[in-house]
Parts: sequence; structure tokens; C-alpha cells
Amino acid sequence: MTEQQAITTMFDGIAPRYDFLNRLLSFHMDTLWRRKLSKLIAKSHPTAILDVATGTADLAIRMAKDIPSAQVTGIDLAQAMLQVGQEKITQKHLNSRINLLQGDAQQLPFADYSFDAVTVAFGIRNFESLNKGLLEIRRVVKTGGTIGILEFSKTTKFPMRPLYRFYSKHIIPIIGRIISRHPSAYTYLPESIEAFHSPNELVALLKELGMNMVTAQHLFGGIASIYLAKV
Repeated sequence: MTEQQAITTMFDGIAPRYDFLNRLLSFHMDTLWRRKLSKLIAKSHPTAILDVATGTADLAIRMAKDIPSAQVTGIDLAQAMLQVGQEKITQKHLNSRINLLQGDAQQLPFADYSFDAVTVAFGIRNFESLNKGLLEIRRVVKTGGTIGILEFSKTTKFPMRPLYRFYSKHIIPIIGRIISRHPSAYTYLPESIEAFHSPNELVALLKELGMNMVTAQHLFGGIASIYLAKV
């Protein structure tokens, strides 16, 4: 089993409790952050949006509500996560506005310049190849289109950094293991944040890969950031 397959299997395993744990462990901040990204994307008035690593479709649903003229496509490797997302979409009567597909961010099944905007929320640090995934995202965005990324950050601010490191290292794994019933998922998630690029490094990488007007907006003392870029 490859590392990517192992990550996908892990997300499939925690899918039934994923939304509940997100709200619990982030104190509902994840909902506010997705809403903020959605509002920023809405400013460009997109009509075709791709949500990569859509998971249980939280951001896709938020954007469909905030941008009534938009059709949203969500794509993810984890089928169980998509099933949870589809149930939510059906319950909210958004089947005509949101389409979910199983697929790989590094091999997006779309033609060049297909979307006005592409988003990723809490997913890029799980890409097997970050460069390849970002280049695929750039490929499918129309010229002048918007890329929006929401991701956890390694904050350097005191006292947030020591507090958050203690919380993510000691509290999140225990609560996550008990509720998700998965032995390692909520150990992997904090570790993946620590291993990921800093905000400055990610901004530099986006620019290096040909994206323009790249900005980073830090949230809640820097534990998460929203990155916006134009193509």
C-alpha cells in the first residue's frame, strides 16, 4: 500500500465521525474559516467552482449557498467521505448545484481552463506530491481565475505556538482516538501540520509555480491561513 493509499484508507475509516470531530476539536472555528474562504471566493463571482479534496463537502456546500449562480464540483479520493458529503447535499436539496466525484488531485479529470475558481480546504498537506497537485489546480483554472486554499499553519506567535503544540500533541490524539475509533488518524493529522510548509514557504511555492497576486491571511493567531492567488 502506498502512502497515499494509506491516507485515503485512514480518511475512509474516520468518515462517519469526521464532521463531529472537526467541530469539537476546532471549537467550531473550522466552520467560520470555511465561511470566510467562501466569502472571499464569492467576490470574483465564479460560475464554475472546483473544490479539491472536498471530503464531506463542507466547503462545497458553503460555496453553493454563498454563490447562488455557481455550479460546484467536489473531488476526493476517499469514497466514504464522499458518501457522507452526498448525504448532506441531498438533505440540503443541493443536488442540482453540487456534483461529487471520486478522483486524484494530481490527475484531475478535467480539461484545461475549466473552472473560474478552485479551492482546497485542509487538503493540500495530504497531497502525495504538492507541486504536482498545485500544478494540476493551476491547469484547470481559467486565465484570471482564483485559487483559494485554507490550511493549518505552524504558528510562531507566543503564546499560541506552545499552547497549540501541547493541544495538538496531547489532547487531539486522545479525543480523536476515542471518538473516531481509529488508532492513529488523529496522531497523523497534527504531525502532518508540523511537517508541512510554513506560510511564507507556501506563498513562495505558489509564486514559483506561476501563480500571481498571492496573499496569505492568518487566522486565530496563525494556526490556520487562507491563501489566495490568481492565474
